[in-house]
Amino acid sequence: MDFHDRKPIYQQIREQIEDQILDGRLKEEDKAPSTTQLVSFYKVNHLTAAKGVNELVEENILYKRRGIGMFVASGAVEKLINKRRKVFGEEYITELVREAEKLHITERELLEMIRERMRK
Repeated sequence: MDFHDRKPIYQQIREQIEDQILDGRLKEEDKAPSTTQLVSFYKVNHLTAAKGVNELVEENILYKRRGIGMFVASGAVEKLINKRRKVFGEEYITELVREAEKLHITERELLEMIRERMRK
């Protein structure tokens, strides 16, 4: 996590949990880190950590078991992939195309540049 990132800390915490789900470190139905664990690990305020976790609960990525903790919901991976793909298209691809247009990079050149990067 990079506290120098422009994103709010709660959002960085949330994305760290999402990344752990997407890369398989946290599997569906696994117990997720508690807010207390997140506070201790990231050295942040309890409300900051809770905000990131609560957003994941609102999106049905995590769910609460009263008195036991937070767990990764069934279907969380698919929901996260769909969400991230949408964001990827809206944020990264749109910006990439805009910059390519400014630099007069053709579609063909851009696709070749992408293919080269993906081979690495």
